[in-house]
Amino acid sequence: MTVKDYLGQAYRLDQRINSKLGQVSSLNDLATKATSTLTGMPKNPNRATSTMADAIGKIIDLQAEINRDIDHLVDLKREIVAVIKTVDNTEYQTLLEKRYLCFETWEQIAVDMDYSIQHIYRIRDKALATISIPARKDDRIC
Repeated sequence: MTVKDYLGQAYRLDQRINSKLGQVSSLNDLATKATSTLTGMPKNPNRATSTMADAIGKIIDLQAEINRDIDHLVDLKREIVAVIKTVDNTEYQTLLEKRYLCFETWEQIAVDMDYSIQHIYRIRDKALATISIPARKDDRIC
């Protein structure tokens, strides 16, 4: 895993959480829709389908999954903060925090730091070169 991949994990996880939140919203909309069809036809008593109950069950499962992802994101951000703090240069730290913790674009970072985009890329390259990725428990060979 490259340094950029390591630092970019938080962004990707944040995007997945946002996607799941959208799914929950969609399921909530589905669960709150109440439609009924009145016909003279008798219903099959063995047919046990309830879209509302199914949607509520999926919502609960998805919310539990989102909570696990949020816990993982918080832990991952804490780990990334610790890695960024190992960089001695505060300018490098600021750039890395803005990009990999606040998820700002390189253009926005250049404006905020009052540099050209080319200079921001040079700073980024130097900053990434100073970082070493910590070994993880699950990455270690036993």
